[in-house]
Order: sequence, then C-alpha cells, then structure tokens
Amino acid sequence: MEQMVERCAGLDVHKKSLTACVRVPGSDGARVQQTRTFRTTTAGVLALRDWLQAYAVSLVGMESTGPYWKPVYYLLEDEFDCWLLNAHHLRNVPGRKTDVKDAEWICQLVEHGLVRPSFVPPKPIRELRNLTRYRKVVIQDRTLEAQRLEKLLEDAGIKLSSVASDILGASGREMLRALVGGSRDPDALADLAKGVLRRKIPALREALEGRFEPQHALLVAEMLGRIEHAEETIERLSAEIERLMAPFAEQLALLQTIPGVRQRLAEVIVAEIGVDMNRFASAAHLASWAGLCPGNTQSAGKRGSGRTRRGSKWLRTGLVEGAHAVARGKPSYLGSQYWRIAGRRGKPKAALAVGHSILVIAYHVLDRAEPYHELGAEYLLLRESQEAHTRRLVRQLERLGHKVTLEPTEAAAA
Repeated sequence: MEQMVERCAGLDVHKKSLTACVRVPGSDGARVQQTRTFRTTTAGVLALRDWLQAYAVSLVGMESTGPYWKPVYYLLEDEFDCWLLNAHHLRNVPGRKTDVKDAEWICQLVEHGLVRPSFVPPKPIRELRNLTRYRKVVIQDRTLEAQRLEKLLEDAGIKLSSVASDILGASGREMLRALVGGSRDPDALADLAKGVLRRKIPALREALEGRFEPQHALLVAEMLGRIEHAEETIERLSAEIERLMAPFAEQLALLQTIPGVRQRLAEVIVAEIGVDMNRFASAAHLASWAGLCPGNTQSAGKRGSGRTRRGSKWLRTGLVEGAHAVARGKPSYLGSQYWRIAGRRGKPKAALAVGHSILVIAYHVLDRAEPYHELGAEYLLLRESQEAHTRRLVRQLERLGHKVTLEPTEAAAA
C-alpha cells in the first residue's frame, strides 16, 4: 500500500493507560516501529508528548473511546496534528486483540491514509458544548421532577393539573406552598389564584379538596426545592452561555431567521457544529455526521433498512424539538413539509425529516452569512404540476372511501 504519512503514531487509549506506536523511516530506508505504554495522567501524557517529539512525529491518530481520549487529545493538539478516529473504522483482524496490536493497527491505518478524522470543534466551541449539554440535562431533570410532583398530587387526590395548565406557575406554586405550610381549606387555597386562573376558582375549589397528608407535604417541599434549584442552575448556565456566545452574535441572529429556531436551539447548533462550515465538505456531509440522513445499505441489488445511524443526540434532540415547533407555528415551507410527510409516514418521521432540513438550512446560512429566505407554505404545491396535485388529492379521497369523478369547470376548460 502507498505510504501517505512519513512520521505518524497510533494511540490505543484506556482509562488508566495508553499504548503508543510510532512508525518512522529508518537509516536504511526501511520503516522503524516502536511501541511504548504510558499512564493517562497529565504527567504521563506529557511524557508521551516528549517521546513523540523525539521521533519528530507529525500526525497522531487515536480511537474515540468514551471520554478517555479527551485529556490526551487536548494536551497533544497544540504540538501535533491529532486525528480522532471512529471505532467502527478500526476493525482489526479477529484473534489479534491486544493493546499493542491495536496501537500498531491504528498507526498503520493512519500511515496509509485508510481512515478519516472525526470532527472535533475548537476549544471555544467545546466550552460552549459542555455548558449547553449540561443545561439540557438539568432541564430534563427539572421536567422529570415536575412529572413526579404531578403524580404525587394525584396520589393525594389533588387535581390541580386538571384545572391549571401549569402547576408550577405563579398561582400553582402559591397553592403548593400553602399546602406544605398546613393549609387544607379549598376555599382559601383557590383564592390564591392569580390572573386568568381566577376565572376557574369554582373548579379549583373542587380540585384542591383531597387527602393531603404530612408525608405528601414533606415530599412536595423536597420536590419544589429541587425544581427551584434546577431553575437557578439553568439561569446561571444560560447567563454563562450568553457571555461565551457574544463573539458569535451575528451567527446566532442569522440562525434565528430559520422557522423553529429560537435562541436556545441556535445556541445548541453553534455549540455542536461550530460556525466554520469549511470543516464539512457539504451540507450532506454535515447531515451524515449528525446522523440525520437516511441510511444507505444495499447488497445483491436489494436495499436494506434506511434507518438513520447514530449521531449527536444533543443536536438531533434540539432539531426535532424545533421541527415540532415549526408544525405548531405560523404557515411556512418547513411547516408544510412537516404536515405533508406526517400524513403519509407519521409525526416522528416528519419531525426527523424537518430537523434534517433545518440543519441543511443552518449549514447554508452559516456558510454564506445570509439570513434564511422563506419560500412560503404553498411552495411544495406550486412546484408540482396541476395533474400530479389532482391525482394526489383523488387518491386521498379514495382512501377515505369516496368514489371520485372529475369534471373540469368551464374556467379550467377555457
């Protein structure tokens, strides 16, 4: 095989140790290979750095094993061209599975250019990614705690969620604190309602009469405390994210011209893919990296499953949420696409398809530094011919059990 890299190294990284293999030209023109094991502590990685510099290594490849590659990559990226490699691309020959063999195999693959590096964002984007991902986790924890609170109120016979759309709104929290404080009078509790909820005071009186016991009061107090603590954490994280996003204010504004993309989703997009679209060959490559494009499996002339492969769950979740927001919002091209697909294949697949479209649009918006241009809700209908549109509507009516006879009007005939 053709040699692509003259001086390279392969790292097999584990939690406590890593095995490194270097391949460099020897004095007689043959390839020289050296292997050594290091600890993954900072001191051990610095010793690895010095060892690689002694061999004048230019390219270092390592397998993406959980979070263990990160400290090694971050300490070496300033001195070497580091490649993070997908584990699926590094399958070794069966029966030869040792740390040394794995390091040698990675080094040989890098040497002959048989692997491609994975996308690793620069440090400012990585800092944003850590914050946005943790904020998402805290938001999910808060949602779970709110669901537990609602179930506990049902256990106590308190039907607050049947009347109030948000039991954690200003009125709901006042009522819950009063219950924890010992108040059990439905009239007094219902009178704590504020704003438009006061119109439902008779229904609230009935909903707030239950079997709220001391154990319920203890658990509700704990759950409210955890929810409030989560909200404070979310607020602090959002403030720090906003501060770090200041250099990317222009890109955030451009992303928010896309239907369904608001401040929080725009922050997630920047934190997951960065703002430099030159890191991806095309929008299709970005969608493939994110795991949002259909699978391509074919053998013996037969197509296999088209299910999407695994990608960034953080980006995927945000884009799917944005797709559902588009469907609920005002008419738009993306909303029309959502309902067009949902009618045939269901809402989950429609949301994934629209999430893919949002990501492709985000790529072009960031690449061209131009705002999104809305095509309009009627774009898909105007694009197809009148005959195709007629056939589609006839098929829909026939599926509903109707017999359709078409007769052109005088205006259409003219």
